[in-house]
Amino acid sequence: MIPIHPNILLDENEIRFEYTRASGPGGQHVNKVSTAVQLRFDAAGSQSLPPDVKARLLRLAGSRATKEGGIVISASRFSSQKKNRDDAVARLVDLVARAAAQLRTGTALTPLAYQALGATADPGLRFLR
Repeated sequence: MIPIHPNILLDENEIRFEYTRASGPGGQHVNKVSTAVQLRFDAAGSQSLPPDVKARLLRLAGSRATKEGGIVISASRFSSQKKNRDDAVARLVDLVARAAAQLRTGTALTPLAYQALGATADPGLRFLR
C-alpha cells in the first residue's frame, strides 16, 4: 500500500507497468535494454479512491487520462529502469495527492458585505472571501 493522504492508501496491485526502449541518445546500450516505463492506473475502477477524488484525479490528469478512465504516465528521464519506475510512481502519487487535497470553498459575499470588510467593490460583482 502506498500512502497518499491520511485517509487514502493506494493499492500497488492496481498499478501496471510496461517497459519499452527509450528514445534518444545513449550509445549502443540504449538499443538493448528497455528502460522507459509506462505506468497505467485504472482510476475509474480503483477500489482505493473515493468517487470525488476519482473525478478530480481524472480532471487533473488532462491528456494523461484515457477515455476508459485510466491514467497513463510515461517516464524515461533516467537510464535506469528502477529510477524511471520510481519516478512514474512518484508522479502518480503527486497527482493523486493533489486530487485528494480538500478544495478551499469560500463564501460568496454581497457587495455590501464586502464593503463592510473594508474593501471597495463594484456593486454589480460578487466576491469571494
